[in-house]
Amino acid sequence: MTLQAELLSPPTNYAVVQLPQRNYPGVVMQGDSLNILKEQAKRMGRLLAAMELEELADEIEYLTEQLSEVQRHYERVCAERNSALPY
Repeated sequence: MTLQAELLSPPTNYAVVQLPQRNYPGVVMQGDSLNILKEQAKRMGRLLAAMELEELADEIEYLTEQLSEVQRHYERVCAERNSALPY
């Protein structure tokens, strides 16, 4: 069996794709982008352990901004293709 995903957006660090047999599109994350987010989460854990709460709050805000931008991109692509959102 050969299944193919459909690329719905330009192939960026967070490409929107439609996987076969799935109701909603998804986001494919590049490996380096995944590693950056993982390293950021590790920094946040170290800041929490050290009780560096102001810096932790800054890191959380930055991560939230990054993920919000990916979500806006996802929603924009879905809207352009008249695809329902899963939420």
